[in-house]
Amino acid sequence: MRALIVTAVAAEADSVVSGLPGPVPHPDHTPGSGPRTLPGGYLIHHRGSFDVLVAGVGPAAAAAGTATALALAPGPGYGLVVSAGIGGGFAPAAPLGSLVVADAIVAADLGAETPQGFLPVTELGFGRSVHLPPAELAARAAEATGALLAPVLTVSTVTGTAARAAALAARHPLAGAEAMEGFGVAEAAAAHGLPVLEVRAVSNAVGPRDRAAWRIGDALAALAGAFRALGPVLDAREGPS
Repeated sequence: MRALIVTAVAAEADSVVSGLPGPVPHPDHTPGSGPRTLPGGYLIHHRGSFDVLVAGVGPAAAAAGTATALALAPGPGYGLVVSAGIGGGFAPAAPLGSLVVADAIVAADLGAETPQGFLPVTELGFGRSVHLPPAELAARAAEATGALLAPVLTVSTVTGTAARAAALAARHPLAGAEAMEGFGVAEAAAAHGLPVLEVRAVSNAVGPRDRAAWRIGDALAALAGAFRALGPVLDAREGPS
């Protein structure tokens, strides 16, 4: 069964594809080897038993792109969906260049601000705010990649202040990373009855915004390395879990 790996931007997709096992896509984009474009302009790269989708930035774009790819999946469809890319790490657990595999995918800012503090959407009585990847598969993925196994927070606004970082850490003390797409990918996967994983390579610390301190190149290299190790783990899984 094929796996769909969802990224936000082309640079992340390129890193994932470079790490995956399988035939290298031909430069002439012959059928079955090179990228194809789905309705909506979504680009999918093929590599072995994996399809890598560039869905766009943020949870809404991620959900829309993932849902489109799943609805139009060829043949028997997909058995697993993976949200992958770079993100911010919560120090000291997830330093720059490290990897985080999610044991929970959390919509960290989906809810309401109240005088008593933040209320997640579940406490408001609407929907859900957490998706749980298959525990055994997430643990194997973390072990294979040397990643921290921890919750990954999905946010619509990247954290840029010490106050917001502290607030997130207080609400989610075990969090390893924050990114912008995982929960959207997970929502689309759940709608199709599919399990989901999330893998993040840390490019910056969650906290005051300092672009000069970001290490995007190092994170992209770590992401490629993660999928060199993850490819056999995902290929070896039995069925959708």
